[in-house]
Amino acid sequence: MFPRMVRVKQKIECQEILDVRQAVISEVRKLDLDGMGLKGLTVGITAGSRGIYALPEIIKAIADVVNEAGANPVIIAAMGTHGGGTPEGQLEMLKSLKVTPETVGAPIRCCADTVQLGETDEGVPVFCNVEATKVDRLIIAHRIKPHTNFFGEIESGLHKMLTIGLGGPRGAKSTHGHMLVKGYEKTIVDVARVMLKKLPVIFAVGVVENWKGKTAEVKAVLPNEIYAKEKELQALAKENTVKLPFKQMDVLVLGEIGKNISGTGMDTKVVGRIMMRWGEEPKYPDIGRIVVLGLTPESHGNAIGIGLADMTTRKVFQSIDIKSTALNAIGSMAVEQGRIPCVLDNDREAIESALVTLGAMDTTKARLVYLKNTLQLEEMFVAESMLDEVAEDSRLEVLGTPEELIFDDDGNLLNLRLP
Repeated sequence: MFPRMVRVKQKIECQEILDVRQAVISEVRKLDLDGMGLKGLTVGITAGSRGIYALPEIIKAIADVVNEAGANPVIIAAMGTHGGGTPEGQLEMLKSLKVTPETVGAPIRCCADTVQLGETDEGVPVFCNVEATKVDRLIIAHRIKPHTNFFGEIESGLHKMLTIGLGGPRGAKSTHGHMLVKGYEKTIVDVARVMLKKLPVIFAVGVVENWKGKTAEVKAVLPNEIYAKEKELQALAKENTVKLPFKQMDVLVLGEIGKNISGTGMDTKVVGRIMMRWGEEPKYPDIGRIVVLGLTPESHGNAIGIGLADMTTRKVFQSIDIKSTALNAIGSMAVEQGRIPCVLDNDREAIESALVTLGAMDTTKARLVYLKNTLQLEEMFVAESMLDEVAEDSRLEVLGTPEELIFDDDGNLLNLRLP
């Protein structure tokens, strides 16, 4: 029934900043905060819901430099509909990311209320978290990476932190709705441009991660430089991404999905599925069936992206917070990604069902790949039938010998462990 699996490693070099805190401090100090007249002012620093590497250290480094300038830093939760769209949920989300007053050295302000700052030239309303309007000065901090639902020069990053993160539940819903009509990139940029005019933003800190999920680049930029610099950093982020080394797979098994892994639970551009009515689908990889075996605790039940899968387990289904998943799916206009796939009793049944629904074939020779998640692509297990292709790819290294899938009496997968 099941193919034998072999552990494989991708050998790809990547740049990495080892001292992230010092890199952030050095970048921010280049901006001459002493000349900004910050003494005695309250300065807000955005913190989102993404599982950014070294996020507490990044936020604390910014807060420490703000303190040095004689100002009072406060952290503003900026995560759109995430955290269930409530202050309590936002606080819990930040806590799960180890962003607390103790770890970042500053108080945290959470709020679901918004005010309208104005509208774009095309009539798109611009909403903003009330807390961001109360501070004297504001710093935008976020990771810059390819977006999971569209392609462009500006995708996920500083502009999106402004429009969606600081937009709160109301802004996220409104902006996503207009994106479908006017285009994702254009709407994000237009709304962010209004926010930059209306809010007291003094600078932004953009972070790019390498394909291992570690910090590759940090840049601090003034407001008038954000657009140009983010385009450069987005290009760098795309250079630092790694894809699955196979264009076609019969079955992809994911050990877990989650909000700390991707905004869509699983990276759509890794699995080759976006599945939005108005979205452009990636050409590769072509995957017959996707199976999800787990939902990360850091997701707090938000299973957005589960709709990209074909099969999952009862354990995953029972861990889903229906309300937060629906809120995320509807707020991002990606309702397809919030749908529930076929639910099987256990891991064994889920993988078996994926194989038997491929059609009449010898399932022991199926092209099956197992990943821990779509963020960790350095190592994976591949079916024995794929070893000839692995041998032809100089980027791939075989780490072990073929092994059978092992399940316990309850049908839980016991092997295929990855770091």
